[in-house]
Amino acid sequence: MKRLRPEKLQVQYTQHAGQDGPVIPRRYTLTHSDITGDLYLTIGTDYDWKRLSALYVRLMRDKVRAEWTVQKNALTFLVHCHVSGGFVIGWARLRNAIFRRELPLVLEAFRFGDQKLFEAHPELDGAHILVAFHAKDPCFELTELWGKFSDYR
Repeated sequence: MKRLRPEKLQVQYTQHAGQDGPVIPRRYTLTHSDITGDLYLTIGTDYDWKRLSALYVRLMRDKVRAEWTVQKNALTFLVHCHVSGGFVIGWARLRNAIFRRELPLVLEAFRFGDQKLFEAHPELDGAHILVAFHAKDPCFELTELWGKFSDYR
C-alpha cells in the first residue's frame, strides 16, 4: 500500500465548514495532479463544484467524493468512485482496479486532511466506511464496507 505523503496533500475548507465541524453536512472533494502527484482536498458543507467542473477532472472522472451520512441510525462515511458511464477515459475493469489500489491512500488522505475534526469528535474513528463504485456494468456497480477510520490513521 502506498502511504500518504502529507507534503503532497493540500487541504482547503470552504465557507461554513470549520476544522472541527459540523459533521453533517460535511462533504469532501478529492482530486489530484498526474504531473506533480499533489492531492487536493476540499472540505465543506457541499462538494467543490468548481474543482469538479474543470475540464481535466470531467474527462478523467478520477476524482473521489465523500460525505458523512446516517445509515441504520449510525454515522457512516460514504465514498463515491466513478468507475464507468458518461464520458470516461479508460475501461471499467482498469478504472475499478486503480480505484481499489488507491483507496487506502485516499482514505488516509481524508483522515489526515480532516484530523482536527477527528480530534474534536474521536467517535468518528469508529465510523464505518462505505464505498460506492458507480458503473454502467452491474458487475462493477457495488457498495462495499472498507473498514473504519481507525484503520487509516
